Parts: sequence; C-alpha cells; structure tokens
Amino acid sequence: MNLPADAALALHTFQDASGWEQRARLLMQWGDRLPPLGDTDKCDANLVHGCESQVWLVGRLHDGHWQFSANSDARLIRGLVALLLARVNGLSAEELRQVDLPDWFNQLGLSRQLSPSRSNGLNAVLQRMRELTQ
Repeated sequence: MNLPADAALALHTFQDASGWEQRARLLMQWGDRLPPLGDTDKCDANLVHGCESQVWLVGRLHDGHWQFSANSDARLIRGLVALLLARVNGLSAEELRQVDLPDWFNQLGLSRQLSPSRSNGLNAVLQRMRELTQ
C-alpha cells in the first residue's frame, strides 16, 4: 500500500532518529504542528470515547478521500494523533479499514512507548475514524 506523503516523511524522520529521546522530541514537534481545532469542533459530539486524555476528531470527505483533523489536551497524545493523521489523511474508506495501527507505530520505532492505555486510546481514535467513513 502506498503511504501518504506525510506518512512517508514521518517514517523517514523517525527511522533516522538516533534514540528514544530524539523520537520523543520529534513526537512533541509533530503534535505542536497540528492545527488547532475551532471551538465549534471541540464539542462532545467530536470527543473520542475510550481515550484517557481528551481527543477531538473531525472528518471530512473530499473527492472520495478522507481528511481528518484532531487535537488533544495532552501533548504526547497530540504527537501520536498527529502521526496517526499523517498515516490516514487522504485515504479512501476502504484503505482506512486496512490500516494496521500497531505495525505503523512499530515502523516508527514508537511501539514500546505505547502503554496499553495509549494504545487503546489510539485504537479508539482509529475506530472512530472508521465509523465516520461509513
């Protein structure tokens, strides 16, 4: 499966990182680049359930391809969500269903940093994306 350009960039950047500290810094930087959500988007209807932190998710369909916006009140989660968005933005609903979350974070070298609760939270975000595409 072809990776979206942002995902290819993320993969290259994180695989070149020399260790966890550098990856952690990169993670924060990716999170900081997330565009802020407007107050209208930060509503209960867009809140992802199953995350310990607050994560808001909005999805829009453009010419058969999905574009998601998201944000979180937790900086580390924001970074992880930014990397998830890099992986899924621009995909069709069918391609989105085939995204392997553990494999993606494993390729980035971040899988051992995913605590079970963070992993569950990210799975909840991906699940919510899939619900929005139906």
